[in-house]
Amino acid sequence: MRDRRVVALWSVFVLLAAGSSALVTLRPDRLSDLHIYRGALLHLQAGRPLYEFAAENGGPFTYPPFAALVLWPVSAVAEGVVQGVWLALICLAVVAIAVPVGRVLAGGPRRHLVVPAIACALMLSAPVQSNLRFGQVSVFIVLLALLDGMGVPPARLRGVLVGVAAAIKLTPLLFVVYFLVTGRYRDAGRAVVTFLACAALGAVVLPAESWTYWTEAVRKTSRIGNLASLGNQSVHGMLLRLGLDQESLPLLWAALVAVVCAVALLRARHLAAHGRPGHAAVLVGCATVAASPVSWTHHQIWPVLAAMLLIGADGVARRVAGGALLVTMVVSLGVALRPVSTTSGVQFLLENARALGVGVLCLAGFGGAALAAAGAGRRTPAARGWLRVGTTAALAVAFFAVQPLPAGADPTFKAYALSDVANPRYFFVCRGPAECAAYGTDAPVTFGTRREKTKVRVNGVVSPAVARLEYHSAPGGAPRVIPLLAPYPGPRTFSFRSATMTHGRLVAYAADGRPIATYDEELAAALAVSGARRNGAPPAGP
Repeated sequence: MRDRRVVALWSVFVLLAAGSSALVTLRPDRLSDLHIYRGALLHLQAGRPLYEFAAENGGPFTYPPFAALVLWPVSAVAEGVVQGVWLALICLAVVAIAVPVGRVLAGGPRRHLVVPAIACALMLSAPVQSNLRFGQVSVFIVLLALLDGMGVPPARLRGVLVGVAAAIKLTPLLFVVYFLVTGRYRDAGRAVVTFLACAALGAVVLPAESWTYWTEAVRKTSRIGNLASLGNQSVHGMLLRLGLDQESLPLLWAALVAVVCAVALLRARHLAAHGRPGHAAVLVGCATVAASPVSWTHHQIWPVLAAMLLIGADGVARRVAGGALLVTMVVSLGVALRPVSTTSGVQFLLENARALGVGVLCLAGFGGAALAAAGAGRRTPAARGWLRVGTTAALAVAFFAVQPLPAGADPTFKAYALSDVANPRYFFVCRGPAECAAYGTDAPVTFGTRREKTKVRVNGVVSPAVARLEYHSAPGGAPRVIPLLAPYPGPRTFSFRSATMTHGRLVAYAADGRPIATYDEELAAALAVSGARRNGAPPAGP
């Protein structure tokens, strides 16, 4: 019976892996990051600078030069072959991650079911699906750091895997600090030496690229994409979505990261001292997700592992917390629950659930001493555990329910530039000088709106009296300056997009800084007309 259940679970995993891989190959943008790796290497082999490469979608190569050496084989064969092999390797890496985590949880009569169950859960999670979709290296980085953090390699080689992983992607360097605080000084030394040796190898083989990366590119996180988008579920990304000004943001981010990492490392040391190196390694991995300036979905495998460890722990509170964390890593709550979210604060909670969950986990550390000392005879009574879970959840939701939309929290906002004028999707109210002159009136601003599935577009014309145009996405939020463009003689035009116009306010200023027109109700009215036309209803009245 046990063998049949194990075979059934592994069969489910194979079906999930094969089905997910097949669906990825049907996408027109399949394995787009792998396409960037390959394109960047071909660009480099043609004698052009590695960090000047940009793919068709604008994506650059963002990793250290040593990563280019590791990825060199992907440029040696046809892209279709590389894609097939890469998908297979990701699926194998998922199994390789599930095995050590399964051993941490193995116990009782169902221990043989744990590893395939973990592999299935990982395959269903958004981070692994994202690794498959984009053809990412993140799953391999997690595997290397996890094995080294748990002390799986032979003693004389421990630390080497972390050094290699950090030379490909810098975030695993936090494990060096973990080695130090847990007394694994030789492992820390080997990790640092390996990292430096890999960086030196990159410098020898690719000297110009190494100089560019370590002196310039490593600091330009903006090259990676829009860091305020919802895909970036790091502390930094959440602060950007809060609309903090550029002066206070770095200090607040540094302070929060210092607290999160310090507490997580101390709790990891405690867990390691009580014979739980697996929990400790996963906790440090979660701290890298929270602390990194950029934590896209494919980086977030660590929280999935943490959720499984919580589900396998004693106590109702930890199991429910693990289940909730796992749900957030499988389902995009902001999208799934948007129709039932009645307040902007709760919507912000849902959209940032992964960042908040990882932050809480780093501070709580699997329950810290309680988890390390937990035993079969010291389990919290179920009724008390459910009461604790219910109270905590109710207080959290209540807190966010009374919050207004965080000022400037609009990750989809973008103001368009002169180079975008040719795109009719962005500039739709008028085309050409005569049409725009006819569209404009004596009003300071004349505009139209267009509603799409996840955003609203505003395009219009301003009169000569307008010197500056600003958009406020929320009360009290920092204003967004809208460029006033002159693509041809005549009225100036503008265009921008936003997630919602619920609290939107457009303000036009004269040359002396005096506000001459404000549009908020007009935005909502225009949006209602736009929505009615899209749905086939007659336009709204004046």
